[in-house]
Amino acid sequence: MKEFYIIRHGETELNRLGIVQGRGVDSDLNDTGRKQGQAFFDHYQTVPFDKIYTSSLKRTHQTVQGFIDLGLPWQQLDGLDELAWGLWEGQPNTEEARRAFMQLVEAWQNGDYDAKFEGGESPNEVLARLKDAVAVMLNQSNEKTVLVCMHGRAMRLLLCYLSNKPLSEMADFPHQNTVLYKVGYENGSFTIIDFNNIDHLKDLSAV
Repeated sequence: MKEFYIIRHGETELNRLGIVQGRGVDSDLNDTGRKQGQAFFDHYQTVPFDKIYTSSLKRTHQTVQGFIDLGLPWQQLDGLDELAWGLWEGQPNTEEARRAFMQLVEAWQNGDYDAKFEGGESPNEVLARLKDAVAVMLNQSNEKTVLVCMHGRAMRLLLCYLSNKPLSEMADFPHQNTVLYKVGYENGSFTIIDFNNIDHLKDLSAV
């Protein structure tokens, strides 16, 4: 039996501006993102995590820095990195960019999981490395309660995989910054036991 607390990273300035950032943009959290990370830590610091896993991108490290500072074991897995958006990464949030993004997402919704931007990754390519990351985490039999910090689109693909949903249903998983999905693993199968939990952000709004 394992329990995975899977969260998206906190807000970056590109998030705030609606600009696409994927695997190729290693941005920092902004002030709001740092507050979100602190709010998550304040809410969940008593959970007895055995291990922290993050992507290789610093916005995930920064989000869970409070837990890292506790001295918990921490491992970076580049399999948890965000989907690469290729030539559109970091580009201004123009009408052309929004139209291109909508066309790509529509292709995914229609079952074309190999569709991607030039220089980017497809859902199938991201899923392959996500499976490798999951295998690493499952192989650690001494880790029962695990914190995973990753990225919105990759998290949606991961949750489809863990819940045996087609990737075309990735939009069924909301992915606000620092949203929590808690997933149980037992007898070879995964169960989502906490869906789209943002209770910790209520603590932040009360400040």
